[in-house]
Order: sequence, then C-alpha cells, then structure tokens
Amino acid sequence: MRKLKTPNTYVIIAVIIVLCAVMTWVLPGGQYIKADDGTVSYEAVDSVPQTWQVFSAIYHGFVKQAGIIIFILVVGGAFWLLNATGAVEAGIKRFISVIGNNDKIVLVALTILFSLGGAVFGMSEETIPFVGIVVPLAVSMGYDAFMGMLVVYVASNVGFSSAFLNPFTVGIAQGMADLPLFSGMGYRFFCWSILTVLLVIFVVIYARKTKKQSSEVGSIDAEPLTRRQAWVLATLALTVIALIIGVTCFEWYLPEITGLFLAMGIVCGLIAGFPSGKIVNELMAGAKDILSAALVVGFASGIIVILQDGKIIDSFLHSMQEGLDGTGKVGSLSAMYGIQAIINFLIPSATAKAAITIPIMAPFSDMVGVSRQAMVLAFQFGDGFTNMITPTSGVLVAALAMARIPYSKWVKWIWKMVLMLLVLGFLLLLPTALFNLTGW
Repeated sequence: MRKLKTPNTYVIIAVIIVLCAVMTWVLPGGQYIKADDGTVSYEAVDSVPQTWQVFSAIYHGFVKQAGIIIFILVVGGAFWLLNATGAVEAGIKRFISVIGNNDKIVLVALTILFSLGGAVFGMSEETIPFVGIVVPLAVSMGYDAFMGMLVVYVASNVGFSSAFLNPFTVGIAQGMADLPLFSGMGYRFFCWSILTVLLVIFVVIYARKTKKQSSEVGSIDAEPLTRRQAWVLATLALTVIALIIGVTCFEWYLPEITGLFLAMGIVCGLIAGFPSGKIVNELMAGAKDILSAALVVGFASGIIVILQDGKIIDSFLHSMQEGLDGTGKVGSLSAMYGIQAIINFLIPSATAKAAITIPIMAPFSDMVGVSRQAMVLAFQFGDGFTNMITPTSGVLVAALAMARIPYSKWVKWIWKMVLMLLVLGFLLLLPTALFNLTGW
C-alpha cells in the first residue's frame, strides 16, 4: 500500500488560493462600512469573481508583507551567524559541565533554559543539535531518551507557545494585527511562568520515576568558555535587554528591531574573529535557511488579497460572526483557539499560519468583543502546543531522528501532555475574555 505524503506547504497555499478564487464566484459579496461616528455596519455588495488574479495576488501579497518578510530574513541571518560562532552551544555545554553530578538541577536548569530560549527568540530548529547533546547526557545520567527530548524539545516548545518576546510568533502576529510590538508582555510572561513551572514539576516527577539508581552521571566534553565566546553571549544578553527597553520605552517597531538583530549578528561575528567575507556568507546562509518561511508569508498573503479583491472576506467574517452569535467572548475565543490548533496539522509554520489567519481573526475579534491581544495569544497556544505531535513538523521529525525515537512511540508517550497543555492554554485564555487585563 502506497504511503500518503503530506503536501508541500506551498502546494497547500496554492490550493487554498485557487479555492478562494472559486469562492468569489459562488459566495455573495459584502463589506463593512465605518461611519463618521465610528460605528461599523455591514452591507451586501456584488462579489468580484477572480480568475487570472490568482497569479497577480502573489505579487500583491509580497508587497503587502514586505516589512515582515525583510524582518524574517534579517533575523534568520543574524541568528545563523550567532550560532556559527559556536558560543551558544559552548555556553550550554559549559553550563552542564559546571553543574556536575547534580542531575536534578541539570534537568531543571535545562528545562528553564530551553523554555526561555523558545520564549525569547523562538528557539525551534536550533534545538535539533542540542537534542543530540542532551539525550546522550540524560541516558548517561540514568534516564531515557524521552527525558532528553523533554528538557530540550518539549521545553522549547512550551516556551515557544507561551512566548513573550518571540519575534517569529508574537512579533509577526502582533505586527499583522496592528498591535504595538511585544505589547501585553506582562500576562504573556505570567503564562510562560505558569507553564514552565508545571513542566519543571513534571520533569522532576518523571526523573524520579525513570531514574536508574545504578547509573552514574556521565561527563560531557566542555572546555571553559573562551574570551570571544563569553563576549558573544554577553552581546546576546545585551541585545535582549535592548529589545525589551526599546519596545517598552521607545515604541520600537519592525525597522528598529530588524536593525538591532542585524547589528547583534555583525557584532557577534566580529567578536568571534570572522573576516568580513565570512560574516556576509553566514548572514546569507541564515537568510537562505529561513527563506522558505519568509516566502510563505508572501504567498499566504495572496490568499487574503484574493478574498479582499473578490469582496467576500467581509461576508465571510459576517457569516462567522452570525454563526458565533450568542456564544459570547469565551465561545468565540475558544473557536479561534481550536481553528489555530487544527490548521497547525496542515501548516506547521507559524509564519504561514499568521499570514493566513491573523488578517481574518483580527477584525473578527473586534466584532465579537475579544481583544486582539487575546486573539494573538490564542494563535500562539494553538500553533505551539500541537507542534509537539504533528507529523508535518520537520523540526519534530529531525529531533526524533536525533534522539532515535520512533514517531509512533513518541505519540504514545506525548499525547496526554499535549492534551493537558491544550486544556491549560484554554484556561489561561479565559482571563483575557472575562477580565479587563492591563494592556489587553
């Protein structure tokens, strides 16, 4: 029996664009009109059937999202250059080495560290090499390979899902929702803290359950940090501090943050002693590595262009609004959360989902009285938690390969945790709909 293959993300987007064009021929048109007094009313209009525009929509989509595309390419190049210095990997190895035989402390510290990495700079693909480092270490300490995946891959995903500074989820989604970049950080930090503490508790319980008493802590080859590596890590820390100050005190947006990360990458390259040619090559390599994600934003934006030009996006939103009438804020927010989680099985890329769903969800949240901040948080939770189980995630498949864990065994081990996280995500969303949170 021939094994079914998951379609390429671009193929999925192309099919959606064509389907949206077909919808412009069959669905009634409509538009929302904003009066001078600020009230918004809906009226039916003729739809504009789309044909060859499925091709020109791609161009307009790229133009519409040009700022975000540039942001993704620059940030991707900067972090690639940062990783090329070897300072991050050396820092984590040194951290493990200094902790020594205190295995529970090692596990808890790694869990917090990788969760913080996911929350601050969207650590995802970067976890793959660390799985190869930490899984053997966990086994040498008397645990199983699942423990290594837990403190690296799962921890980074928990941080990624509840991120408060992640430029690839919070930054992009808030930018598309016309929200101040990284606003609402206080409650997001609270969510990250709650989920990370619960994960730490689970790690400790699982450690006690699986520890082989006869095993001794293995050693890991970690030399002291060089002066260059220490300065690179210091530069990374200063960049994070500057980012927090910039967005909270000086209203930094995409241009300033893009420039900050580009400067960080170049400075780290210079500190590492890279010649100018190597710095440029590493930046280009990073941009090339993340180019697919950047292109997805432009292609996916073409979907919205077709719906807007066809005059059916407002009628679609109006239908959603009528369908959820009477469900209240909680019901509407739950629906948005569920939609994001389901879409993630088809399109695991956070940037792609943001480009497809945020332009629709943002005005819809306004209609049903849900804050856009809550909508973005629902996007984060829906996108991140299911990343730990969806077979279309290249990062998950690669991490499991590094850990030598079959996908079927992983699903059997992780599905209860994913379900629990989805429930916790819903519970953390409730206050955003029921209470007037500061900045929300």
